[in-house]
Amino acid sequence: MGKLISYGAICSATLIGGASLVAFMVFLFAGPFNIMLLRVSDKGALIINTGLSLLFFIQHSVMIRKSFREKIGRFLPEVYFSAFFAIASGIVLMIVILFWQKTVYSFADADGVFYWVLRLLFLVAVGGFYWGSSALGFFDPFGRRAIKKHLNSEKSEPVSFTVKGPYRWIRHPLYFFTLIMIWSCPHLTADRLLFNVLWTIWLVVGSIFEERDLVRVFGNEYREYQLKVPMLIPIKGFRLTP
Repeated sequence: MGKLISYGAICSATLIGGASLVAFMVFLFAGPFNIMLLRVSDKGALIINTGLSLLFFIQHSVMIRKSFREKIGRFLPEVYFSAFFAIASGIVLMIVILFWQKTVYSFADADGVFYWVLRLLFLVAVGGFYWGSSALGFFDPFGRRAIKKHLNSEKSEPVSFTVKGPYRWIRHPLYFFTLIMIWSCPHLTADRLLFNVLWTIWLVVGSIFEERDLVRVFGNEYREYQLKVPMLIPIKGFRLTP
């Protein structure tokens, strides 16, 4: 029964988390899916979209807090938490994508060479995101590794601080490439501008809080890294260190 639950958690986290990430990439590249369209004005659409964004931000931010992890740990073994987080985040992200409301008003539409430059920039950012996740080595967004180690009765090894790949030039390359994907859309409608602004703010604020956690984990080693490498923009001197 234990193995059945473990493999069920691995499959659910991979399918739901993976599907939501793919759908999110398509959403960023092509725009809203227009599946759950409601008959609302542009103002109403922006209010709904703001609520959807806040729903994801709150879910994501609350669940990564240590206090939440300790509370849910009374019912859910620690080894399953990352998979549970991936499932919950995937479901909420799919809700955001499916219920996102498109607006009529448009600020700008790129065409000609600029259109293709933006499309190419998006693809480069996707490649950069993969490069950054591969450089981590321990990157496990669906929580599969912890469960597999548990099934094999293996102890989890402490994560060591290493700097490889794009981490040599920027401390948060995954966020950086995500921001490029967000802003490289050639069609800037009112709802897309709202999305870009809200999610940019969330990524910046999230990276600041993540920095504090990393300092607590790695101490002076990470503080020295902060002094040498920029946080979100790979420009020397632009460190934005909290």
